Amino acid sequence: MVRDAVETHFADAVGALTPGPPRDPDLPVRPGTGLTGARCRELFAVQLGSRLLDVAARLMRERDEGFYTIGSSGHEGNAAVAAALRVDDPALLHYRSGAFYLTRSAQAGRLAEEGLRDVLLGIAASAEEPIAGGRHKVFGHPGLAVVPQTSTIASHLPRAVGVGFAIERARMLGLPSPWPGDAVAVCSFGDASMNHASALTGLNTAAYGRFRGLQIPVLFVCEDNGLGISVKTPPEWVAQARHPLLEYFQADGCDLAETYDAALRAVEHVRVNRAPAFLHLRTVRLMGHAGSDVEIGYRTRREIAADLDRDPLVRTARLLVEAGLAAPDELLARYEAERDHVLKLASECERRPRLTTAAEVMAPLAPRRPEAVAAEALRSAPVEARERAFATLPEQEGRLTVAQAVNRALADAMALDPGVLVFGEDVARKGGVYGVTRGLLRRFGAERVFDMLLDEQAILGLALGAGVSGLLPVPEIQYLAYLHNALDQIRGEASTMQFFSQGAYRNPLVVRVASYAYQKGFGGHFHNDNSIAALRDIPGVIVASPARPDDAAAMLRTCLAAARADGSVCVFLEPIALYHTRDLYEEEDGGWLAPYVPPARWAETHVPVGRARSYGDGRDLTIVTYGNGLRMSLRAAVKLTAEDMGCRVLDLRWLSPLPVDDLMRAAELTGRVLIADETRHSGGVSESVIAALVDNGFRGPIARVTSQDSFVPLGPAADTVLLSESDIERAARKLLKA
Repeated sequence: MVRDAVETHFADAVGALTPGPPRDPDLPVRPGTGLTGARCRELFAVQLGSRLLDVAARLMRERDEGFYTIGSSGHEGNAAVAAALRVDDPALLHYRSGAFYLTRSAQAGRLAEEGLRDVLLGIAASAEEPIAGGRHKVFGHPGLAVVPQTSTIASHLPRAVGVGFAIERARMLGLPSPWPGDAVAVCSFGDASMNHASALTGLNTAAYGRFRGLQIPVLFVCEDNGLGISVKTPPEWVAQARHPLLEYFQADGCDLAETYDAALRAVEHVRVNRAPAFLHLRTVRLMGHAGSDVEIGYRTRREIAADLDRDPLVRTARLLVEAGLAAPDELLARYEAERDHVLKLASECERRPRLTTAAEVMAPLAPRRPEAVAAEALRSAPVEARERAFATLPEQEGRLTVAQAVNRALADAMALDPGVLVFGEDVARKGGVYGVTRGLLRRFGAERVFDMLLDEQAILGLALGAGVSGLLPVPEIQYLAYLHNALDQIRGEASTMQFFSQGAYRNPLVVRVASYAYQKGFGGHFHNDNSIAALRDIPGVIVASPARPDDAAAMLRTCLAAARADGSVCVFLEPIALYHTRDLYEEEDGGWLAPYVPPARWAETHVPVGRARSYGDGRDLTIVTYGNGLRMSLRAAVKLTAEDMGCRVLDLRWLSPLPVDDLMRAAELTGRVLIADETRHSGGVSESVIAALVDNGFRGPIARVTSQDSFVPLGPAADTVLLSESDIERAARKLLKA
């Protein structure tokens, strides 16, 4: 069998080593290190296994039986990082962490073969792979506290900060946690990824928290091989670009003993001081970026040879040979025996079952258990706890606005569940830009209601770390336009967690977003955004869009219940223009106010995910809408009905998943459908509504009226591009005359 240059170099380099005098394996493998000879032998075995997994992956690819060839060769020094940590320290690992994973598996008392099989089943995309079940090749295992990550651009760093934060916050609040109270969160990433905004967010958030006096025990491990696929990282860039407020440790990542000593120091600093730290490991990348990568196209032969000379597997072999703990022939024989063993395991894994149906693939994506969610949504805090949380019980306040209803529902949730955290920009002392979180800080304290730095990635990353750590985060994004700054935290991190862990890990999440336009031209497009297409494109995410106060409270309870019961990721879009609206048809009519329903009646007012709400009993036209469109459509419907054009209005309420059954019933009742959509003409909600109608067999006339494909301008010009009440009236008359 043909061997590549890396395997050939290992054989030649190890064969040329000169044995040293025998050393006690319980003593340091060389003077000045804490790494004993015995531990060095253990870690060499792990490093060897990791290297051979890469060899196996290439051979499996050649047979079309393997589907992932990004390997860990050159990064095997991260075995020492795992050895410096405990098996219950949560780890978020990038794709070159094979030796770390195998070390962690061994630390847990598993057989060496088990860790190897985990990885090989992932490469083979087998349904029996223990974490992702063939959906992706990731490092993860619930029994090893390894949280799966699919990031290639360090988008897991903000989450890692959230995990570190949650370890301390759960301990402070006296709440159960999957991690020990003195645990250290660790995340690994590459030098190229360090330049990504999400990585900078993670580093900056940890430093900012430390600067503010918070305890955030997170260890960042940058494995710097000097390359981002073909793009070179300038020498010393990582050392210079690291955050100056993070404690800095460094080591030659190809030298196992040096890496082990530096990792011990870094871990001790984080564990003892409960403070973040940065461990910089200078590594090499062997065997290219992936199996299809031809390095000679962008690197010189001298550069490739220089990396081979630093091969960490050879260097660990040298440690053992020079300490008299192994002979070169013994290590070469061990390599061959282990190679045969790993390739045999690979052949076995290639024959294991794979996913064969869409149902199998999608099973863990977003489990829906409506009965469990309904039961959870009916739970309320004891009367005494509610009385402590409210000066006046909300059901005794009379009719409330949307903002007030959301506020009271949040307070009820916090009174019930001490793990609910509310945070974001301006949510604590100020009580939110629109007053929605006013009073929560005073009632529940700064440990549970707090302001964040101005970085949406940091806000959502903290939430994701808190969610996977057993808390229930309810972060606020101040405006819909700002959510786009951090959408990958929902798309790439939040929505994939259950999918790539088969539900072993969840990140329950309810993101509140001040949304949409119609602020009478105030603020321009950053405060009046009507684009939600990117949200609705994310598999499994629940998108809720309440318009009325009673729906806002009930739907927020549903989202919180879905997060608790199913681990759901929910985005709760709150129409800014309706926050403080009081009237519907005429001034002082109070038509947009609603009483807060007491817990005794929550069962009868529960709003399941994917259920719409109907208004009116007209038989001529169904107006389908949501958000600000509901108020405009109700006003238009009254005028049309007065002209003997009987209208009913259907408030979708849920934009993902769409309430298709309710939509079809409402459409069939009138035979005509007008969709009043405040989002844009292209990529808006109306396109999906039309598709749902047609796909499910509706054959009646359909029309839609939307906002323009434009950003929202400042001042009165906003009215020229936004859906209006008169637009709805004109479209309805036209459709009814057709």
